[in-house]
Amino acid sequence: MTAQPTRQLSDGSSIPLLGLGVWQVPDGPQTVNAVRWALELGYRHIDTAQAYGNEESVGQALRESGVARDEVYITTKFFPNARDPLAELEQSLKRLGVEQVDLYLVHWPKGGPLRAWAGMEQAKERGLARSVGVSNFSAAELDQVLASGSVRPAVNQVQFSAFEYRRGLLEAAERHGIVLEAYSPLGTGRHLKDRRVTAVAERTGRTPAQVLIRWCVQHGLPVIPKSTHRERIAENGSVFDFTLSDEDMAALDALDTTGGTDRARADKWW
Repeated sequence: MTAQPTRQLSDGSSIPLLGLGVWQVPDGPQTVNAVRWALELGYRHIDTAQAYGNEESVGQALRESGVARDEVYITTKFFPNARDPLAELEQSLKRLGVEQVDLYLVHWPKGGPLRAWAGMEQAKERGLARSVGVSNFSAAELDQVLASGSVRPAVNQVQFSAFEYRRGLLEAAERHGIVLEAYSPLGTGRHLKDRRVTAVAERTGRTPAQVLIRWCVQHGLPVIPKSTHRERIAENGSVFDFTLSDEDMAALDALDTTGGTDRARADKWW
């Protein structure tokens, strides 16, 4: 894999633009294999969460990979059904087998956007997380955290793709120096067969998945596609040796179905 670019965060640390997500991957061999393959293929960013139940397997794969801890960017997320972000992170660190995560996110704003933030700030102050941020927060929810907290969220990880091109949310994040990070860039596979995406893929000699991931990269967004198949993990990682034209980027931009919303989700699941 070509060397990965990074994006600098407001606290001075840097996040790799490509990561492997392990949402809905069972704890055990599937997660271990996916993470180990990704690291072998040159990924240096792994994204998990307390709610996923697979942190132990991520930690096992990291140890077995032989890649130095300081070369791998690890994200986990606070499960907001729990009470204390700091205590929960201490348990995550034990499961992962590391002393610090690179990024710790509030997984969703259950109980209001401010409920967990003081605990997230403590996690950063204690050095258990290098950076802290949020996930699934709207522009209005970001505003509340910024108005009341003493630490700015470094990242807002949200559902984001050419079909969910949340321009309003991206603009709000950029305005505040918050990096938007894209999950589900392939629409959990739904977007891969769209004829407009396949047309761009044919023109560029790439796969639809590579086109959709590259779209995020060219917008400067860290992006975390998920796969448990080695060949697809390799395919998804091969996005730094080509560039989409301005015309192709504009064609993909036009696929948005959200109306350029500043909301993180069309509906809440919590």
